[in-house]
Amino acid sequence: MPLDVHSLQSFYGSPLGAIARRLIGRVLRERWDNGAGLSIAAVGYGTPYLDRFRDDAKRCLALMPAEQGVVIWPGGGRCSAALVEAQMLPLPDGSIDRLLLAHALEAADRPDALLEELWRVTAPEGRILVIAPSRRGVWARADSTPYGQGQPYSKPQLRDLLHRAEFSPVFWGEALYAPPVARPFMIRAAPTIERVGAALGLPFAGVHIVEAIKQVYRPVGVRAIARARLPPLKPVLAPSAHRQCGFE
Repeated sequence: MPLDVHSLQSFYGSPLGAIARRLIGRVLRERWDNGAGLSIAAVGYGTPYLDRFRDDAKRCLALMPAEQGVVIWPGGGRCSAALVEAQMLPLPDGSIDRLLLAHALEAADRPDALLEELWRVTAPEGRILVIAPSRRGVWARADSTPYGQGQPYSKPQLRDLLHRAEFSPVFWGEALYAPPVARPFMIRAAPTIERVGAALGLPFAGVHIVEAIKQVYRPVGVRAIARARLPPLKPVLAPSAHRQCGFE
């Protein structure tokens, strides 16, 4: 399943996509329980998770990369979706309080450049929440889901990317412990598997969910600088002018 907007729509319209939305959305609700008065945006394909913020947020935007395509969102009322170049977002500096990154990082040709652009548009002390496929998870090996496309990540890789972009992680979570099997009995069992997997910290979750705060000031590491110790200088008298000219 390629990461284009029609495939993503089809996935989230299926029973497997609906349970994935439910399980990931549970973690999102725990972290961002209230968006009242905030500017909220999703980069990638975040519309399955934006509906709960739309009524209360100051503004709520769905920004979809040109390579993926765009759909009208929401279905009724004024459209709040836009087709964008993900590394050149049409937003002012520091204009977004909460930014969700979903189905974008794994497809980015230059993930560092993408995160640098997200840092630019995020407000000081604003927060981003990154949903990325886990390298150890079963979902990253299933081509029939969006999480089986693109580049999966380990936790250290995500930490390094965020630090280089001057984001400070404050929460690490995981979701999708149930395997990506669309059979009815597995769909019914998925919430139970999710609770057991999260309680035991099992290592095969399908996605990482990371929340990070924008660092306004670059941290400065402590470095020991070796300085050459200069010998003490002794004052001396300058030669007189007539000696410099050769007169005695």
